[in-house]
Amino acid sequence: MSQITDLTLAQLKQALDDGDLSSVEITTAFLDRIDSLNPELNAFITITHEDARKAAADADAARAKGKASAFAGLPIAHKDLFCTDGTRTTCGSKMLADFVAPYDAHVVSRCQQAGLISLGKLNMDEFAMGSSNENSFFGVVRNPWDPSRVPGGSSGGSAAAVAARMTPLATATDTGGSIRQPAALTGTSGLKPTYGRVSRFGMIAFASSLDQGGLIAHTAEDIALGLGLIAGHDPRDSTSADQAVPDYTATLGDSLKGKVIGLPTQFFDERLDPAMRQSMNDVLDVFRSLGATTVEVSLDHIAEAIPAYYVIAPAEASSNLSRFDGVRFGYRAEHPKDLTDLYERSRGEGFGSEVKRRILIGTYALSEGYYDAYYKKAQQIRRLIKQDFERALNQCDLLFGPTTPSTAFVIGEKTADPIAMYLEDIYTVATNMAGLPGGSFQAPLIDGLPSGYQLTGPAFGEGAILNAAHQIQTATDWHTLRPESL
Repeated sequence: MSQITDLTLAQLKQALDDGDLSSVEITTAFLDRIDSLNPELNAFITITHEDARKAAADADAARAKGKASAFAGLPIAHKDLFCTDGTRTTCGSKMLADFVAPYDAHVVSRCQQAGLISLGKLNMDEFAMGSSNENSFFGVVRNPWDPSRVPGGSSGGSAAAVAARMTPLATATDTGGSIRQPAALTGTSGLKPTYGRVSRFGMIAFASSLDQGGLIAHTAEDIALGLGLIAGHDPRDSTSADQAVPDYTATLGDSLKGKVIGLPTQFFDERLDPAMRQSMNDVLDVFRSLGATTVEVSLDHIAEAIPAYYVIAPAEASSNLSRFDGVRFGYRAEHPKDLTDLYERSRGEGFGSEVKRRILIGTYALSEGYYDAYYKKAQQIRRLIKQDFERALNQCDLLFGPTTPSTAFVIGEKTADPIAMYLEDIYTVATNMAGLPGGSFQAPLIDGLPSGYQLTGPAFGEGAILNAAHQIQTATDWHTLRPESL
């Protein structure tokens, strides 16, 4: 048998079912690997050694009695913005550095009910604001493929942990590409479900109309297994979709013959890097070999997606982050002179520079005299983008394109230029604006670094995305490649 930490979630589940491995053996192997690699990669903020070992022993005991659930004893790690009862939940911020959540997020409770064992909480850009995981109060996360490079963000800890085989499955969130972009840069698979498919209850908010919980794993099959556990209606979340959850694994083996893959012309213009273009062409060749056809489509307003997103998201962040005032919970400035001083210094000292920048932008966009010119106009553009996707998906089954404009960049390379950093999301933000599901999956390496292709589907079309990605992974070995040093 392969080394335990090399196995996918599906393989680990099979080994548990067959009695070849125990949950204690699996959990111990992953905890040992975390202890070995995390000091360099910094993917975990909190490692729950004792709780995980106890849960593993309990899972083995339940299996021995024939009372265990199907997923009992399998490991997972959570992005550190999912509230976890009794465990520190920091959101990567000084503001919440010592906050211990008094309840579980819906996603966390679903995982616990399924018997999954949490290994800990994963590093992230502060309040999920960033594309490189350089904005965390707890330090930069490093890419396992090259520790001098970023893993992407904001779910950089989730992606790095999976890529480094520190966990086979990780929860993550995506507001403008924060699952798909790090998945592409670390050679992992990541899925952002349809808005409302996964409850946001207990998920610390950045931009409420855009945020969506999802998963990062090695394979589309693993994501299909995990999504079946966390998806579904939650009456505590008013935006949660009351729609039945299918068995995402049941359609993984469906043929791609007759499927039509749409190629947005705006994703394949002269600005696309030649090496990335070749990588995408290699993936398309496999799609065609499996019986799919391709057609050019147009997303006419895609150029406006980035500016509109960076009005809407900061505006919502300005509102959501107003609750962090030093009064009820979170960081509190010492010895305030009065209430105003408490507010100002608690927020000034507790938030990092990128969070402050977005709060300022958002507050300005919502201010009297500017609301119509910025926020209202951005929402109108959002409607046009959504209509573009609807028209395009009427011509095809899935949309295809690169996930990122390039491979992972060097740490510090773009921190002085926020606009350059924001443009890292150029291929991903529109999917969030339209509320549609999108996934990023492994494409060929470029100069030894991972690249990823993106699939976008119609609302609640996660099954079609996972089916297509699984077929590509069955026909290629790109998803099995790993950093030589690990």
